[in-house]
Amino acid sequence: MISQIHTPSEHGFPETADIDTASDDYATRFAGPAGAWMLEVQERITLGFVARSGARTILDVGGGHGQLAAPLCREGYDVTVLGSDARCRRRIAGIADSGNCRFVVGNVIALPFPDRSFDMAISFRLLTHCSRWPELAGELCRVARAGIIVDYPTSQSVNVIAPGLFQLKKKVETNTRAWALFRHAEVLREFERHGFRKRARKAQFFLPMVLHRMLKSRGLSAALEGACRGLGLTALAGSPAILWLARNNSETRAR
Repeated sequence: MISQIHTPSEHGFPETADIDTASDDYATRFAGPAGAWMLEVQERITLGFVARSGARTILDVGGGHGQLAAPLCREGYDVTVLGSDARCRRRIAGIADSGNCRFVVGNVIALPFPDRSFDMAISFRLLTHCSRWPELAGELCRVARAGIIVDYPTSQSVNVIAPGLFQLKKKVETNTRAWALFRHAEVLREFERHGFRKRARKAQFFLPMVLHRMLKSRGLSAALEGACRGLGLTALAGSPAILWLARNNSETRAR
């Protein structure tokens, strides 16, 4: 299922889902202890991949939500965030105003940067809401010198029943939107077309995120997911997936 709803941009760009994901309303989906815990899981996996890659310069496409830009800046990386509208800067204004990261307005499927401008390009909360996601994937590949990290929900998980639970999810979360579910091979195939291969992939959760939002308990959610991970269920059928890709025939570490 994929959203065809796009918040208008003053620039008239064709893909503007990041305006919504960079909003205060969207941030409420990760409010409270359970939400903070979910973001910590995402952050831990992603920072681990970035550290192993050796990247120093990072482009965060659609990263106005600040979920990763802020932690990356905290760790000393050179971060540029691209948003499809000036409104996407608001939640990262603190780190942008302090000079810890740069914010650029641009088209997510026609990035305003030369080829291989950054060691790594990342994009979270965007692939699943972007109807022209293959073009987004192609642009990430074009501007990344060595690596890419993206997240996406997969149908090869309990999310396979998500379409049937959409109304319940909407009732619980109130601000949920339609989204696309991917098969792992489908995503890999698109990036492989542009010369990138899978370096590592890790699922964040086995149980649906909406369940953790309903439980509203960091401890209970962590315990349940710890058990699922220990049983191998998360590796087998977890979602969303965080995928780290490396350019073919490139050195792992950034020069």
